[in-house]
Order: sequence, then C-alpha cells, then structure tokens
Amino acid sequence: MGERKVLNKYYPPDFDPAILRRLPKTEKKQIKVRMMLPMSIRCNTCGNYIYKGTKFNSRKEDVVGKTYLGIQIFRFYFKCTKCSAELAMVTDPQNSDYVMESGAKRNFEPWREQDEAMENAKKQREIDEMGDAMKALENKTVDSKQEMDIMAALDEMKSMRARHAQVDTAAMLEVLQRTAAANMQKRIDEEDEEILRSVVFRVSSSLSFLVLSFEFP
Repeated sequence: MGERKVLNKYYPPDFDPAILRRLPKTEKKQIKVRMMLPMSIRCNTCGNYIYKGTKFNSRKEDVVGKTYLGIQIFRFYFKCTKCSAELAMVTDPQNSDYVMESGAKRNFEPWREQDEAMENAKKQREIDEMGDAMKALENKTVDSKQEMDIMAALDEMKSMRARHAQVDTAAMLEVLQRTAAANMQKRIDEEDEEILRSVVFRVSSSLSFLVLSFEFP
C-alpha cells in the first residue's frame, strides 16, 4: 500500500542537493484572494458600472517602496465583470480607504466631498493657530459658545419632554369625551329650538275655542 502511494522515496548514494538548480525568486509575489469591491466604480474600457459589494477574485501583491508609517501598501488586480479588462487598485491606509490606480474610475460620492472640505478646514485652522495665540483663543471662545448653545438647546428639549411626560393620557381622553358630549348636547338643544320655532298657531273663526295646528317644514 505504501509503495502504491509513493510515500517512500529513493535517494541514490551519490545524491548531492547542492547541485540542484534553484528557481529564480520573483520580487513581486502575488497571492490569489477573494474579496468584495469597497466602492462603486466605472470601467474605462466598456463604461460598465461595478457597484460596491461586488464579489470577485483578485491577485494581491505588495507595493514595493511604498509604506505609510510602517504599514505596507497592497495592490489588487481584478477584471471587469463585462469586458474582462484588468483593473488595479491600491490600499490607502492614511485615509482608511482604497484608491483606483488604473483601468477604472471611482464614481462621484457627495459625502466624500463634504468630509474632505471639513478635513481641509480643520487643517487650515490648525495652521492658523500654530503661529497666532490670539487666533487660537478666539477659536476656543467660539467653540465654547457653540457648546453652551447646544447644551441650552438640549436642556430646553429635556424640559419640554418632561412637561409632555406629565400629561395623563387617561385624563386627556376623559376631557375629550366630555367635550364631545357637551357639543352633542348643544347640537340637540339647537335642533329642538328650531323645531319649536317652526310651530305655527292658527285661530279658527267658526269655532269658539282655540285650535292649534302644527306645521313642520
């Protein structure tokens, strides 16, 4: 059984492993991985839209000579789902994101523009405060005023919710029922008065007594 499975191998007495030819080592070693697209892109070759979350097989390799704070940057190769054109993207550890390198273009995302604008404003503020102590003090004063306004608005909302929470639902329903009953009784009284006003009194000339006749509209 062992002979059939070739578990034992024969090495001749004159075998020398040093004379074996070694394969050349490649600098870019690629690994096949299965992943999902982290963004929505459009292929430059056929114009096909590939949406976020699309699963695909890719080849991963290290980007030689590029790191961020000691973190290795990786490159992924994959193919378009329609025309099979090769696309490439790299990791962006600085922004915790991915960047399309070739073959496709990332679709416009409005929230990214807002985030970038806020980040640029924050960096510009840090640059302005770096050499101007008065500017830093003014910014801190504005921030403290905004925080006080927010806290005041929160306290007002809490007080309003507390006042609404003190209202008894059963008592409110009872008041509504009483109001509805009073309105109904008022309407009935008004209808009775209209009926009484529509009564017509007539006196017969042939008889010596009074005859009442009722005429309703």
